[in-house]
Amino acid sequence: MAFQDVCKQSYIAEGELVPIKVGKQEIVIMWADGGEPKAYEARCPHEGVSLGQGDFNGRLLYCIAHGWVFDGRNGRSLQPAGWQMKEYPLRIHNGMVQVDLSP
Repeated sequence: MAFQDVCKQSYIAEGELVPIKVGKQEIVIMWADGGEPKAYEARCPHEGVSLGQGDFNGRLLYCIAHGWVFDGRNGRSLQPAGWQMKEYPLRIHNGMVQVDLSP
């Protein structure tokens, strides 16, 4: 695994979504209420719209383009069902959030 620093740990908090650009790739760090921080590709599986601009209420992420709804705890699509956000391994090391974006 090739973890790389993406932001300081202090930039993320429970109940928030943080969009981050890593090179040319956009990811989101989602920390659902009562859960753990997770890293996902910031592209809606429907039409590739940026989920970094989505509306996150601490548990659910709403795509601004067509209203798709994702569970912030696991990236699963709730409306419509049957889709999944691409998740990347995430760890916190020495005060930094690190993500492995390797294929």
